[in-house]
Amino acid sequence: MKVKTILFDLDGTLINTNELIIASFSHTLEKYGDRTYTREEILDFIGPPLADSLKKVNPEKVEEMMVAYREHNYANHEKYVEAYPTVVDTIKKLKESGFQLGIVTTKLSDTAKLGLKITGMDQLFDILIGLDDVDNAKPHPEPILKAIDELKANPMTTMMVGDNYHDIEAGHNAGVQTVGVAWTIKGRKILEDHDPDYMLEEMSDLLKIVGVE
Repeated sequence: MKVKTILFDLDGTLINTNELIIASFSHTLEKYGDRTYTREEILDFIGPPLADSLKKVNPEKVEEMMVAYREHNYANHEKYVEAYPTVVDTIKKLKESGFQLGIVTTKLSDTAKLGLKITGMDQLFDILIGLDDVDNAKPHPEPILKAIDELKANPMTTMMVGDNYHDIEAGHNAGVQTVGVAWTIKGRKILEDHDPDYMLEEMSDLLKIVGVE
């Protein structure tokens, strides 16, 4: 069936926030961690909800750590955030071609909107489902199913695009097509091990898959 609705993860998929996230974790861990964390260890924190990652560092001070992380992250967005190559043009072409477009992220909605605004994509999406809009984060299907429900879309004609195995698993759990991105900071093999239907070398590859060009 022809794809009509495309849902995207945000960080690491549409916008490059990797160094911002790493810097925000480093800032927080310096204040609250009991030791120095390596870059590789911090990479493992990327993807799951923030609270889940910070619980592994200091379960007694998760709320304080979340405040410190988010203050640093929000204050430094302009300095770090940019769209990945071909992303903005691809999203514009998809919108012009009549696709329903949505964001499904484990970020809070306000921070997600800031990233979209900085990269000039804040007017291109029909819906944004953030962590504060659901009870269960990806890989639970709830965020994807909520987007589908609000868009009055059909899972059979919906696709989920993401850079983390949580995105692929959530897509499988929601019964939609799944797309991995080869530029994931986790390494493409982690995504391939979760059997996405497609793998993009760059975002513009998506146009051919959905029949735009």
